[in-house]
Amino acid sequence: MLAKRIIPCLDVKNGRTVKGINFLGLKDVGDPVELGAAYAAQGADELVYLDISATVEGRGTFVSLVEKIASRVNIPFTVGGGISSLDDAARLLDSGADKISVNSAAVRNPDLIDRIAGRYGSQFIVLAIDARNQGNQWIITTHGGSRMTDRELFSWAREGQERGAGEILLTSMDHDGTRSGYPCDLFAQLSEQLSVPLIASGGAGSAQDIARVLTEGKADAALAASIFHYGQMTVGELKEALAASGVCVRM
Repeated sequence: MLAKRIIPCLDVKNGRTVKGINFLGLKDVGDPVELGAAYAAQGADELVYLDISATVEGRGTFVSLVEKIASRVNIPFTVGGGISSLDDAARLLDSGADKISVNSAAVRNPDLIDRIAGRYGSQFIVLAIDARNQGNQWIITTHGGSRMTDRELFSWAREGQERGAGEILLTSMDHDGTRSGYPCDLFAQLSEQLSVPLIASGGAGSAQDIARVLTEGKADAALAASIFHYGQMTVGELKEALAASGVCVRM
């Protein structure tokens, strides 16, 4: 059985790690390099850094930050946020990132997935999807969940996979930052339709929540932020709890 991955997520704005609920009410929670190094030391399998800076200056800060992260962190890390071209992806990969994730720009221009996968290979690209429940459908959103689109989750995830995305990172924007648990039925349904790994994001509030999404939700990895940033538990403590509940993780 393949071990399930635990992936701390760090939202970065103008060089600092921040956290809020549904990307609102952001609070500074620390230095992204130091936090990343700490999570790696605690046993994190990978890290994800998402640049949520709105300014050109913030984007420039992120590129230099990636170089610092690469020099300090000894586990794979993915970077995303604002990547809208092959040049953007190249700049971040050349700065030391192991993978890049695309989101809003790929919704606007799906060929971006093909181009990055064609240049670097599917193992270097993660398709991040932010979705909201609208009636009986899960609908894709962009711009941090603030803009609805006309795309439906399952068809877009399958298209992203077909275009070359090596992993799908799904965030339920209805659950993000709430620490109320993941929508496990949604993740299980999507996992059954994909042949690439599925990373679950949005709603982790306890070890039990994460255990459920990795078992009932059939996710290959779980992304979490609040429970780590606010000291609710360390990555090591989480893995011990998961192992005790029968989830296969790397210790």
